[in-house]
Amino acid sequence: MLITLAFRHLWVRRLRSLFLLLGFAIGVGVMVVLLSVGEAMLDQSRDVSLVGGGEVTVLPLGIDVEAMRTGGLSGMFFAIDRARFLTRQVLGGPRQAALVRTVAPVIEGKLLYICKATAPCRPAAVRAGGQIPSRAAALGTALDVRHGRWTDSHADSLWIAPSRQQLYDELDRFHVPPRPDSTWGEWHYFNVVPSPDEWWYVTYLVGGALPTGRWGGRLLVTHRRPDGRYDRFAADVPSSAVVLDTARADLALGPSNVRQRDGVYRLQGSASGPAGRLRLDLEVVPEPNRYFPSVEMRDEGFISGYVVPALSAAAEGTICVSGRCDHLSGARAYHDHNWGVWRDVTWEWGAARGASLSLLYGGVYGPRRTQADAGAVTSPFFLGIVDSLGVRQVLQFNRVAYEGAMRAKGAQQAVAPASFSLRAGRGADSVRLTAEIDHALATEMSASAFRRLFFQMRGRFELVGRLGGVPVSDTGRGFFETYRTR
Repeated sequence: MLITLAFRHLWVRRLRSLFLLLGFAIGVGVMVVLLSVGEAMLDQSRDVSLVGGGEVTVLPLGIDVEAMRTGGLSGMFFAIDRARFLTRQVLGGPRQAALVRTVAPVIEGKLLYICKATAPCRPAAVRAGGQIPSRAAALGTALDVRHGRWTDSHADSLWIAPSRQQLYDELDRFHVPPRPDSTWGEWHYFNVVPSPDEWWYVTYLVGGALPTGRWGGRLLVTHRRPDGRYDRFAADVPSSAVVLDTARADLALGPSNVRQRDGVYRLQGSASGPAGRLRLDLEVVPEPNRYFPSVEMRDEGFISGYVVPALSAAAEGTICVSGRCDHLSGARAYHDHNWGVWRDVTWEWGAARGASLSLLYGGVYGPRRTQADAGAVTSPFFLGIVDSLGVRQVLQFNRVAYEGAMRAKGAQQAVAPASFSLRAGRGADSVRLTAEIDHALATEMSASAFRRLFFQMRGRFELVGRLGGVPVSDTGRGFFETYRTR
């Protein structure tokens, strides 16, 4: 009887019945979705590849997160470039001290193959990971150690918080090319400015087909005198008199050397030139946080590497020429380190210092990949803006716009640009850098493909724009380099 009444009611009140059935169906559908989401969350909580802890997770740019979690092909070989720099300064440095309490680097779910050391090797696939124990514990993701201890090792401490000695050795160490190449070169470069009208370029260079071919070292010093003239000094040494270290910043070229101790660089050198005999004995002290991490470009055997341990520094000591000595105290200084294969390679480069900001820009034009290929290996052009708290932003740009012409010292009939400008941006951040060139020195360079002039310039800059939604502006002086063909 009840069933008969129910069907008659549905038949008589058809619109109302349809509405009630639709609402019931929607309710059932929502319940199914919620149960499915809950089941997925439960499965993920049991997933060995899930990284837990913390409030923000930083992953490699461009990675497919799901493929990384499940071990798909698109998740292989991904890493975060310059992870130490991100951990120590960008995320965990003084700029974010009020916002970020702990930064915990982790290697998650890497595939390794191991075999027993005491038996014939039969590789077994294992999943491996790595963490800094103290940082993992701070995030609540420490391993559940059932036996023994899990604490920071010396290598862990070095990775997270190196001493000044360890930091600058890590940044400034020397390299050995993967195979001997006569165009390989690596050098320490120092720039010292005693006064607005006087400066020194000091280069400790190792070059040639090391370690098994013909190679050696050279100390190169260029002095821009207050009267506007340039003096050059040089000293060559054979490979037997060169001592370099792939784990430290130290380099010896016979009697000339660079030694780094607790973040202080000691420069000693002896060279000769038309102006007489030069001897230098300097200490260069980098300002805290004003460094830029190493960047290396590789392409089919071509290597070009660059690091700036001291974007802003102070120098003091003595430089003597033919027995006449100048004593420096608190002179502005700069130091970078370059390495790579330099066949048919040119670059755009500049470093400047204003009232509150230090600037660094650059990009490399590498050789052509093949004779038939008109395209060349080219690095992305970047502009780094640094203050007392470290790197504030790294922006990208496409070209440097040179304008005007001025006579340059050095090579005959050399004409340098009179000014340049560039625009750089990243997301909502955008700046414009302009510079007026006051002095230029041109050096004739020979290459396998063309003749070119290398320009070392000194000038005044102005920077305007916005960073992080805040207007930024600064002015000052800097050094800039470029190439032009004859």
